Amino acid sequence: MEFKDVITRRYSCKKFSDRKIEEEKLNAILEAGRLAPTAKNLQEQHIYVIQTDEMLAAVDAVTPCRYNAPTVIAVAFDKTNVFTYPGEKRDSGVEDASIVATHMILAAANEGVDSCWLNFFDPEIVAQKLGLPENEEVLMLMDLGYAAEGAGPLPNHGSRKPLSETVTYK
Repeated sequence: MEFKDVITRRYSCKKFSDRKIEEEKLNAILEAGRLAPTAKNLQEQHIYVIQTDEMLAAVDAVTPCRYNAPTVIAVAFDKTNVFTYPGEKRDSGVEDASIVATHMILAAANEGVDSCWLNFFDPEIVAQKLGLPENEEVLMLMDLGYAAEGAGPLPNHGSRKPLSETVTYK
């Protein structure tokens, strides 16, 4: 698929079928995350593929914003392996994990797999439920699968401000 088609057609799916993602497609999605750039190439991301009934129930218990996809991806990063920016007020953890997640979301769309970025949760509780190491922080959860019949983008999905309202040249 052409990149413009990927970014135009992709939407946050909020109704998934129980159809499982084929292994080769899931691997292509995970590989896209692996190839994402990170500050100083630290590659501090850690991806968790959640597919068992027990672990999906654990995710359901920590957020009301999950849409029954058969796979959930948790994107975390190692807080002890980040680049601290000048001024020491920010580091690369959230930024790099966001790039990784975005690569995977776009790769999923390219593979014909639907997704939804989930962020309505307490990261510490999610890390605890998933049994993550203390040095890892969860950035996001991603529902991943195939849209159920009748699913589609929200009515305002195609509504975008013009560039003149979002871009300033200096």
